[in-house]
Amino acid sequence: TLDLTCRKSPCFVKFSEAEKMANMRAEISEVQPLLLSVTIGATLQFHFIGKKCEILQDMNRHLEAVLKEKKALRKRLIMPRCQESLPIDAAFHRYVVELLNEAVTFIEKFESHLQTVRTVPQIPSIMKNMDTALTKTELLVMDLEELADQILKWGEWQKEVYSD
Repeated sequence: TLDLTCRKSPCFVKFSEAEKMANMRAEISEVQPLLLSVTIGATLQFHFIGKKCEILQDMNRHLEAVLKEKKALRKRLIMPRCQESLPIDAAFHRYVVELLNEAVTFIEKFESHLQTVRTVPQIPSIMKNMDTALTKTELLVMDLEELADQILKWGEWQKEVYSD
């Protein structure tokens, strides 16, 4: 009799279906963040591939320009440079060496020379600022001297008060 009553009733069938649906929803909610992270990763990867492609295209354009000038470059490399220079008398070799040393020193300090040249137009405003700072310093010195005189007078006055 128990086996006969154990038939699946429609309410338990719906309960099991609801349980299956809940399990499926839980699995979907677990899979969604993974799917989102994979999608974001793929998008970023395509972005960086696009950037690399742009860089490679720029390099390709540069190399194509070099290939267009290939004949001129080859001609310049094959032609010896020493025939273009002026021969220097042996008596002047010492001066040439000194000149080369000066040239190397100049090239090493070239950036500082450029910076100096760039600051030349700013010199009037710098001088004005320095004059203002000097004037303020002189005023502070005068105030300090007055304060020192007042302190000395106060010290003498204190001596007189205590001696009385």
